[in-house]
Amino acid sequence: MREDVEALDIKDVTANWVNAEVLRGQIDERIKALADLAHTPLFFGRLDYLYAPGAEEAEGADGETFYIGRRHVHDAAGDPMVVDWRAPVSQPFYRASKKDPMDVALRRRFGYTGGDLTAYEDEHLTDPAEAEQVSKLLQQEIERPRVGPMRDIVATIQPEQDEIVRSGLAGSVCVQGGPGTGKTAVGLHRVAYLLYAHRERLARTGTLVIGPNRSFLHYIEQVLPALGELEVKQATVDDLVAHVEVRGADDTAAAVVKGDARMAEVLRRAVRSHVTPPTEGVVVVRGSRRWRVPSYEVEEIVRELLDRDMRYGAAREALPQRIAHAVLVRMEQAGEAPDDRVQDAVARNPAVKAAVKAIWPPVDPAKLVHRLLSDAEFLAAHAAGVLTEEEQKAILWAKPPRTAKSAKWSAADAVLVDEAADLVARTHSLGHVVLDEAQDLSPMQYRAVGRRCTTGSVTVLGDLAQGTTPWATRSWAEALGHLGKADAAVEELTAGFRVPREVIAYASRLLPAIAPGLTAVESVRQSPGALVVREAGGAGGGGGGGAEALVAAVLDACAASLRREGSVGLIAADARVPVLAAALDAAGVAYLAPGEETTPDVRLTLVPASLAKGLEYDYVVLDEPAAVVGGEPDERTGLRRLYVALTRAVSGLTVLHSAPLPEPLR
Repeated sequence: MREDVEALDIKDVTANWVNAEVLRGQIDERIKALADLAHTPLFFGRLDYLYAPGAEEAEGADGETFYIGRRHVHDAAGDPMVVDWRAPVSQPFYRASKKDPMDVALRRRFGYTGGDLTAYEDEHLTDPAEAEQVSKLLQQEIERPRVGPMRDIVATIQPEQDEIVRSGLAGSVCVQGGPGTGKTAVGLHRVAYLLYAHRERLARTGTLVIGPNRSFLHYIEQVLPALGELEVKQATVDDLVAHVEVRGADDTAAAVVKGDARMAEVLRRAVRSHVTPPTEGVVVVRGSRRWRVPSYEVEEIVRELLDRDMRYGAAREALPQRIAHAVLVRMEQAGEAPDDRVQDAVARNPAVKAAVKAIWPPVDPAKLVHRLLSDAEFLAAHAAGVLTEEEQKAILWAKPPRTAKSAKWSAADAVLVDEAADLVARTHSLGHVVLDEAQDLSPMQYRAVGRRCTTGSVTVLGDLAQGTTPWATRSWAEALGHLGKADAAVEELTAGFRVPREVIAYASRLLPAIAPGLTAVESVRQSPGALVVREAGGAGGGGGGGAEALVAAVLDACAASLRREGSVGLIAADARVPVLAAALDAAGVAYLAPGEETTPDVRLTLVPASLAKGLEYDYVVLDEPAAVVGGEPDERTGLRRLYVALTRAVSGLTVLHSAPLPEPLR
């Protein structure tokens, strides 16, 4: 298929060089999409239907066989050899069961090692003599070592995941999923499915995946290209709101207030405060005639525009046209017959432009936010009844910068500037947005994301138990309201496929303290010996010099993990990372930073606890849980950070401590 595209001759099919360039670009993209991927087989399953899909069941009717793969593959004659996993005919591969075979006689799964076909496994779904059993190939694929970036789960999608993946474009969906339930992969595969089912529409409107940080985006960036989808953009929330350069940071109190949804009303008031009611009429001179629009009529026009609650900039553009229309009415009453060109000329008249500048001056979003955070009186005037005096004091700059350009903006400030920018001019909306690790967003950040999908849909992915910011989401209903998608369906994934049962059960001891009422994940994987909790160097730890003994134990645990196949993550409180980095350097152990790709020679990653979210490793060594908890501003946030760290392991977790473990883990 790729060679056919490469051989296309477009010399005689394009009218001009512009068309030729566009067509050449499309051909290049098609060639990229058809690239061979090392160790990635084109098909992973087969379905033998009892009779042709769509046909009526008939006595002696011949069935039909389909091979299921990552993308559609056809032969030289154009006949399909492999059917795309997203096609309707492929759906029974994920959902058929002995109870509901969906007209499938046989489902075959293929097993691969390094890209070579090494095994297959059959399920005769309509044979009553064959008992239903767990697929060994499916289990092996789930447990395959994690080396390199995140991979697709297209061969292992489960029925409850498939239902979310194939939900329609028109509706938004929120997926609450604990560690290892595959929510991130489900969100990415949903994008791939929507691009398959609504390609033309999404090609026009665009799709976007939003992640919590660059390390996370780097980790997931190969999933969609592996499925042949190259056009999906990826960004963080900070990327979306980059109207100003972020060079500063807020204390917790200021960040919480700035992230509160009430700031939207403060900004709305501040923007609208620039509108000044007219004190005199507008006189337009054309030739020998003077046309006057009295002040009360201009005021009526201004009030009507304000009542319509238009964007500030759109209303400012409409005002000169409305004044010009009032002039044209007077011209017509005087017997003239002006047309649209006359109205446009009047709207550009110096007197009209001067009036508009005085009544509805332009607003620069960054300068507006700069004034709000610098001028106590200006803030008080527009925050009255919205923010308390203490909250106003919390967000005011102690030493206000002289200009907006010289300000050391924080990440929360940038979100405020983005809100102000949307009040002035509407933000471009996309066709579909995937928002991952959403539980850590502030209400104002949710609003910023919501602006990017006002005319589209959104897939929200997250886990309330993993919220580690002071403004972490309390409920999905509240979050969806801030997004402007209050009617979105909320789905919960409770079956775990990544984290061994022993590890997730240990981490779930924290749930009553960090997320009361949340359903604990039930892992389908049992792995005896997957969890080791050991005291090293503390009281009763059997080794002097607690701190040194702990570091030595951590190095030993890393060495033991590296003797096994797969990736290893050493997770520690941010403050302890330099200590462990120095110890690894001294021991001559090579290691990576989060987001850097593992290699056969370097499989250990040193991970600050603050960056662990969303990442996964075959083996995890967790250093000093008490330090992870103590590194956060409050105990609940600290325990949530610890919950994240405890649930990054796919095959085994070793917890080492010298200080007492947090109460729920004792």
